[in-house]
Parts: sequence; C-alpha cells; structure tokens
Amino acid sequence: MGLKHLFLSLGLSWLCLPINLTGAQNCLINSTANTHIKYKPCSELLMGQFMCANPVIDTDTQQAVGCNSTRKVAVPCKPAPEIVCIPDKSIQPNASPCEFTGEEVGFYKEVECKWTNGYKFETSLLLSIFLGMFGIDRFYLGYPALGLLKFSTLGFFFLGQLIDVLLIATQTVKPSDGSDYVIDYYGAGLIKIMMNDDTVINNSDE
Repeated sequence: MGLKHLFLSLGLSWLCLPINLTGAQNCLINSTANTHIKYKPCSELLMGQFMCANPVIDTDTQQAVGCNSTRKVAVPCKPAPEIVCIPDKSIQPNASPCEFTGEEVGFYKEVECKWTNGYKFETSLLLSIFLGMFGIDRFYLGYPALGLLKFSTLGFFFLGQLIDVLLIATQTVKPSDGSDYVIDYYGAGLIKIMMNDDTVINNSDE
C-alpha cells in the first residue's frame, strides 16, 4: 500500500508532503490548505509563537559572534509546534508554507549586541588609577589630545585623574571609536534602559 493510499484510508482529506529546509528536519506542508489560506511569513509571528536562540558568544570579545558597529546580530528562531508560516527565503527559496514541529528554524531575527574593538575595561581602569596623571588612560582609549594635556599638567593637578577614574569606572567614557569595553559577558557591564515599542508598562498596584 502506497503512502497516499494509507493517508486516504485513514480518512484524511489532505496530504502532508515533506520538504527540506536548511537546518530543519521533518517540516511538513498541507498541500491543499495552502491554496485556501494566506499564510504570513514566519518573521511576522507574534511573541509566544516562536523561540529564538541565544547568540553564540566569542571567548575573545565576550560578545556575540558577528557583532559589528551596527550593534545587531542575527539569531535563529524556531516557530512553535503546529504553527504554519512561510520560512525566510534564505532557508526556503520557494516560499512555501511550512508546518513546524518546534525543532526547525523558520527565520532569523536581529537582536542587539555590544560591539567591541579590543579595548578592555580592566586595562582602562588600571591605567587611569595608576598612570592617569600622565594621561596614559586617554592615550589608550584613543584621545591623544586629552592625554597630552593631562601629561603636561599631571592630570590637571590630579583632579582630572580622579574625574577620569570615576568616568571610566562608571563606563561613561568609552573608546573614541564608539565601541564598548571588552567585559566578561556576565560581568559588571552597564546597560542603558530605554523605552521602545516593545516596552510594557504595568500600572497595577501589585
């Protein structure tokens, strides 16, 4: 008995066809329903209908692999089981709807990351504490003019050194190229909290 006859004998009015996705397994489409229903791209799924993986962390930069000056990195996202949507073209070029089992990648989502360019936080802070009166910390971070000024005035008579120690310790002063410090991924890094379209405000008293 063929596969088609087996499905028909079970009283099913539709036929599931397997398709191959890059990095996916056992992804099925409904060969009759997709002609009557307009499925949306997987990237337009609502929160709770998909699960995105955590970015892969580079041991050298302690940030996501592939993070650059745009401060964005793509992570794979898997639609929830029994969700039917159209995978990204990078995954499935023919843009056919797919019923997921929760194990296949349906799309890639850009998440924020910290771009680092080799400037270590511990090094910057230690240079500011012990050699800040000579402006070495500013030279290291890419501010040669301020470093030369601190060198010629002994750190503005040590007052500028103290201020720089506080500014670097609070990560207010960062490298001149706009990058972030290299800090352990779960280390003492500061994150600015800002409101956006995804922010949810809880007005309840509880």
